[in-house]
Amino acid sequence: MARRKKSFRKPKAARRQARKRRMGVAERRKREFTYRGYTMEEMLNMPLYPPEDGSEQMAIISLMPARVRRSLYRGLPRENEHFLARVEESGEGQTVRTHRRDMPVLPVMVGKTIGIHNGRDFAEVLIQPEMIGHYLGEYAMTRRRPVHTGPGVGATRSSKHVALK
Repeated sequence: MARRKKSFRKPKAARRQARKRRMGVAERRKREFTYRGYTMEEMLNMPLYPPEDGSEQMAIISLMPARVRRSLYRGLPRENEHFLARVEESGEGQTVRTHRRDMPVLPVMVGKTIGIHNGRDFAEVLIQPEMIGHYLGEYAMTRRRPVHTGPGVGATRSSKHVALK
């Protein structure tokens, strides 16, 4: 019978290992994404606007934050409707480019790659479920952080006395 080499662990590591064994958790399980209590499948089956026949069917617009809900109730501009149609028609792995930074992220966009214009070029963003209810412009930054170098000769009073060699 082969003898195992006895290894010594620090007490804290041994307690942590024992706690893991007691809990029976090897790794943390990934929970299914829900937005205000609704799963992605349920939200994809909901209409964007409430039905006009007065039925109690839940609509996506009623789940959105106040600012997005207000802009959707006022009606999407024609350009945003055109963009939404292009997103729905796009295939897997296809990037849809747009200048429409004011378009809210809707459940039909999840999983699509969208090129959002930031003023200079298109920032490609993969839409994830956590982005629902935000605007596209939030994910394509328009300003860059300035990168400064050291002061040049004559930039400050102290640099007047710096030897040039």
